[in-house]
Amino acid sequence: MIPRLLFACLAAFTFAAGSAAAQPPREIKNVVMIVADDLKASVLGCYGDKVCATPNLDRLARNGMVFQRAYCQGTWCLPSRISFMFGRYRDKENVSLGQHLQTHGFSSTRVGKIFHMRVPGDIIAGTDGQDHPECWSARFNSPGPEAHTPGEYACLNLNLVTRELQNRQSTRMPHRMFVSVKGDADGTEQPDYKSAGKAIELLKQSPQRPFFLAVGLVRPHYPMVAPSEYFEPYPMERIEMPANWHDDTDDIPKLGIAKTNNRKNSIGKYPDNQKRMWAAYYASVTFMDHQVGRILDALEDSPHRDQTAVIFTSDHGYHLGEHGFWQKSNLHEEVIRVPLLIDAPGMPSGQTESLAELVDLYPTICDLVGVPVAPAAEGTSLMPVLADSTASVKSEALSFQNGTSIRTDRWHMMRYNDDSEELYDMHHDPGETTNLANQSEYAEVLKGLRERLRARTDHFTERKTQR
Repeated sequence: MIPRLLFACLAAFTFAAGSAAAQPPREIKNVVMIVADDLKASVLGCYGDKVCATPNLDRLARNGMVFQRAYCQGTWCLPSRISFMFGRYRDKENVSLGQHLQTHGFSSTRVGKIFHMRVPGDIIAGTDGQDHPECWSARFNSPGPEAHTPGEYACLNLNLVTRELQNRQSTRMPHRMFVSVKGDADGTEQPDYKSAGKAIELLKQSPQRPFFLAVGLVRPHYPMVAPSEYFEPYPMERIEMPANWHDDTDDIPKLGIAKTNNRKNSIGKYPDNQKRMWAAYYASVTFMDHQVGRILDALEDSPHRDQTAVIFTSDHGYHLGEHGFWQKSNLHEEVIRVPLLIDAPGMPSGQTESLAELVDLYPTICDLVGVPVAPAAEGTSLMPVLADSTASVKSEALSFQNGTSIRTDRWHMMRYNDDSEELYDMHHDPGETTNLANQSEYAEVLKGLRERLRARTDHFTERKTQR
């Protein structure tokens, strides 16, 4: 392995020479991409959480680069997954990542949920959801019982706890996002255990060509199901609600208020159940982390490890009571910020504050394995940041839901479709508790952010009118 000091010098020379993207010092032939569902970055140990146990993701973080400020483009499953798999902000007018890699000699395999699947509907049925078959040379679904898992079932916004299997809320709205199950079994019947098992099976094989293996895990997406042993580390006394958990809607525009919230969905009536939601989320995350560990162990034991990059992320984050909001489909930081860990053999480990977007995964993966980036891809390769954690490839990140948000180093502005706005100083108010959009002393800040946002969104509008 090239010593880090020497590598840093080589990287600096590469950037000075104006290279489009740094090249890894060791040949990388394969990529394993693991995608969690509804995972907020802040609950991982490598992102600072002191309660939730995520030893395997923390291990991956120690070996790779931790992107502290990575952002999704879509704030719920379908648009986010389309965005990073097609390398486009708001459409899929490109060849998919898997199909692109196949044209360059790779196998492209899906295990579990990568494109949108209804959870729990498609998981119970074992169906493909809104998959893109052309993206894959092989694909495998991982069915599971979801809310019908035998054990202690809770529908926490209804304050209902039962062990009966009949009449459980499962796929129906509006209560399904508050469902958890402390499973009686060991978890081998769960979809994420099966997905990890299939990935392990594939990693034990001797492929005839380089591979892209995409593994989609469904937890901690509701229903939050895990074996009861995963709930045990999270008793009520260990759960602390976030500082901004109180109802905080007085200065938030109508389009910025999450559809699932304390007042509308009754969870606000049960403060203890709000803590139980956190405990169930933690349990689901720890169970998911265990499956990641099984995959990482199999990769370590395989002959592919030194030539395989590992990427871990989530389709978007999640509200767990912050501002009185629950779930996703919202432009606040808890939803748009995602974990992003990249372990590329031969490249330095560390943490970076550089802004990144999930749309950047497409060109980054292409650069990692030496494949030209499809011309229609809109993201920016993160290779310079992987080589040097202080490097930067962009000055803003965009997300979309009822409008558009622009996240810069210091500011976060949301401009909604009715022209209402939110503005937060993320250096001084990281919990986004005080909307500055209507305060006159921030008029110039707002003006500058509007201009930057308009320059980006006009591009999307022009492209739409040309179709």
